[in-house]
Amino acid sequence: MAGASTVLEDSSLLSRLDRALLPVERVMALLSGIAAFSLMFLAAYSVSAREFFEKPLLGYVDYIEALMPLIAIMGVSYVQRSGSHIRMDIIVGAMRGRVLWLVELTMVFLILVLMIALVWGSWSHFDRSFDCARPLCSRDSSIDVSLPIWPSKLLVPIAFAVLCARLALQSVGYARAFWLNLERPVAVPLIQSVAAQAKAEAEALEGAD
Repeated sequence: MAGASTVLEDSSLLSRLDRALLPVERVMALLSGIAAFSLMFLAAYSVSAREFFEKPLLGYVDYIEALMPLIAIMGVSYVQRSGSHIRMDIIVGAMRGRVLWLVELTMVFLILVLMIALVWGSWSHFDRSFDCARPLCSRDSSIDVSLPIWPSKLLVPIAFAVLCARLALQSVGYARAFWLNLERPVAVPLIQSVAAQAKAEAEALEGAD
């Protein structure tokens, strides 16, 4: 799995674009966290209502389906930016220099190609939700309480498009690092050593005091 990482910044255009995209990713990650908290609240309410009033929350499964894209997808770009997504660092972590940047560039570029295809496919899936011969121009709704499904479907291509933007920035960052043989490039996650990680945690604790 991934270790701790850091993203360096400078005054270059690439770094400015990286910082401009970060607030969007933070908001999306926040929405993902709120959705996860809401799901826990709904579960507690449904179980309590079933236990004490013999009347569980109507449409509980429908609400789970509606929240799932928020929980599972909206925070992916933020995780990709910080380099904390699950991955194997046993081999990559031992690489240095141009070899490391070439491997990282290859992996990120392949993911970018896949995500572009998923944006197209998920948008097509969202577009199929509409049929203006039906009420509210939508052919999709949940089973129990008839929640419209199209907002959840729309979140998927939006989240994937933001992730594509992040992957494109990282591809440029790794390509630049490979071409210039940089030791510490900007706009890409750099894996920290155990000592550097401990130092960063200590500094964070000191700043919180």
